[in-house]
Amino acid sequence: MDYIKAFVIGGAICAVVQIFMDKTKLMPGRIMVILVCLGALLGAVGLYQPFIDFAGAGASVPLLGFGNTLWKGVKEAVDSEGFLGIFSGGFTSSAVGISGALVLGYLAALLFEPKMKE
Repeated sequence: MDYIKAFVIGGAICAVVQIFMDKTKLMPGRIMVILVCLGALLGAVGLYQPFIDFAGAGASVPLLGFGNTLWKGVKEAVDSEGFLGIFSGGFTSSAVGISGALVLGYLAALLFEPKMKE
C-alpha cells in the first residue's frame, strides 16, 4: 500500500506541475526554483513533514522534497553552528543527492552523447 500511495501522490504532484508548465509562460527553470522554495517554506512552517509521513517517497523525491531537505539541513546547522549554519546546512544535508545527480548525469552524457538543440 505504501508503494501505491507514493505513486499516486508523486504522480499527482508531477501532474499539477506539468499543468502549471503548460498553462503559464514561466520557464521550466523558474518553476523548479518555485518548487524548491515552496518545499522549504512548507518545511519551515511544519506542513511538509506530516505530508512526507503520509506519502513517503511520493512527497520526498520531487523538488518539493528537495526544498524541504535543504530547510532541514539549514535548521540543524543553525541550531548547532549559529549564523554560519545558514551557508553550510543546505550543502551538507543534500550533498549525497547532488553528488549522485552530478555523477549519474556525467555517466549518462558519456554513454548517450547528448547534442545541443537546433
